[in-house]
Amino acid sequence: MYRSHNCGELNASNINTEVTLAGWVQKSRDKGFMNWVDLRDRYGITQLIFDESRSDKAVFELAKTLGREFVIQVKGTVIEREAKNKNIPTGEIEILVSELTILNAALTPPFTIEDETDGGEDIRMKYRYLDIRRNPVKNSLLFRHKVAMEVRKYLSDLDFCEVETPYLIKSTPEGARDFVVPSRMNEGQFYALPQSPQTFKQLLMVGGMDKYFQIVKCFRDEDLRADRQPEFTQIDCEMAFVEQEDILNIFEGLTRHLLKEIKGIEVDKFPRITYDYAMKTYGNDKPDIRFGMEFGELNEFAQHKDFPVFNAAELVVGIAVPGAGNYTRKEIDGLIDWVKRPQVGASGMVYAKCNDDGTFKSSVDKFYDQDDLGQWAKITGAKPGDMIFVLSGPANKTRAQLSALRMELATRLGLRKPEEFAPLWVVDFPLLELDEESGRYHAMHHPFTSPKPEDMQLLETEPGKVRANAYDMVLNGNEIGGGSIRIHDKATQQLMFKYLGFTEEEAKAQFGFLMDAFQFGAPPHGGLAFGLDRLVAILGGQETIRDFIAFPKNNSGRDVMIDAPAAIDEAQLKELAIKLDLK
Repeated sequence: MYRSHNCGELNASNINTEVTLAGWVQKSRDKGFMNWVDLRDRYGITQLIFDESRSDKAVFELAKTLGREFVIQVKGTVIEREAKNKNIPTGEIEILVSELTILNAALTPPFTIEDETDGGEDIRMKYRYLDIRRNPVKNSLLFRHKVAMEVRKYLSDLDFCEVETPYLIKSTPEGARDFVVPSRMNEGQFYALPQSPQTFKQLLMVGGMDKYFQIVKCFRDEDLRADRQPEFTQIDCEMAFVEQEDILNIFEGLTRHLLKEIKGIEVDKFPRITYDYAMKTYGNDKPDIRFGMEFGELNEFAQHKDFPVFNAAELVVGIAVPGAGNYTRKEIDGLIDWVKRPQVGASGMVYAKCNDDGTFKSSVDKFYDQDDLGQWAKITGAKPGDMIFVLSGPANKTRAQLSALRMELATRLGLRKPEEFAPLWVVDFPLLELDEESGRYHAMHHPFTSPKPEDMQLLETEPGKVRANAYDMVLNGNEIGGGSIRIHDKATQQLMFKYLGFTEEEAKAQFGFLMDAFQFGAPPHGGLAFGLDRLVAILGGQETIRDFIAFPKNNSGRDVMIDAPAAIDEAQLKELAIKLDLK
């Protein structure tokens, strides 16, 4: 056997025990007559000692040849360590080695395999298999495993059944771009990789499975960000004979379970706010409620004076920034430059300082008196020592700009604490949103989302006002899950396709299999999908998902380790009946 114990489990209770260990050489310290080697595996580090007076001569000399990351096996006796290391579980002991076998020599790695490495992100992604040996990445992957196991345990205990759905499916026009796969046996035809198992999980409900879940890979060919990958993992769930309240309760329970089991945190409240309230109060539909700085709409108290910028604006809105009254003019100008960046797009910013004596000093004192500024403070909730920042312009654009500023200021002020968790539900989304360029409506979630029953009559007359029977779970300013009650009858689904601009023939060609299934007794059903990558990252106190994925892609969607995507040879292209014209 290669090992009797791992490198993280031996302690003083094992002294005088004969053991066999195997792992990688973390580092060695050669003192001439004595040589110490740190042996590492997934479980920890154990110190080995090679002593000229106590070790076999051949073993002692062989130990001097060991380099970093050599794979070795040793046999020896556990002895008490003279200079104990209280920072590791094995710090009381070391192994006096009697036998040493080099299982595999190693080149010097391109970066140090340490918690604090000298390797940049690009080089670590190229040699990802080496990066995984480092504790931060290894522990992130173990953390992800723990979260996934707790998810399976919770859902299985509630009688959910895990069912695998196909990866080779049919391309559909809704949502992001599909990754497509040519079919050799069906010349000129293509599969698509699923953006989600949406229609299949609905068909499972028609099939009577009642409670389904799957931890499943999904694929979207879209532009990438730090928290987005071309392939990602969902905790995908669906239930039959449920209403919205049933689903919210189940998945509040799952989130509570994860926070308690993974983080040791009890969460009682899951506030529920409407989409309209979220947009009006926070400027986005995934608000971070760990801190305040709620929006205050100032039109009534900002558009009655001769300040043309505010008078011409659809919306004047501000936030009170706690403790920012001591900002210097240089800091304020820096923030004005920040909101003017193309990524934010504001044309400028007005500010008003709330002095400790109850007076105000603003950048627009020429136009607004103390009573006006007092009203601004009242509406934004500003207190002495705070600073009010105000933006204006088109309503939707201005809310988005102020939302970006709110999050930036919260980060700078240390208000986005990674070990503090504030979940909430956002409900009552619009069912449809109008694309101004095409003049067509698009489904805000997907075309299988049911309208609110009380809004059904508006579909014919005011489709833009119809609310969806949909919900998102938000955690710390990130959407971690979303879902809806589904349409489960053919007539309503046909009506939805009509408002989305499908002809009857197009709808039948794309989704005829689903509408056919609805005619054979489809139960009321609904579901939700969590983004596992993002959920794990947030629970792990990180904003980006990459370190919680074993082999991630870079921001260009490339795997730089295996150099993919890559060209395929002419023989394969010919077999697939594909002709490339890359001119």
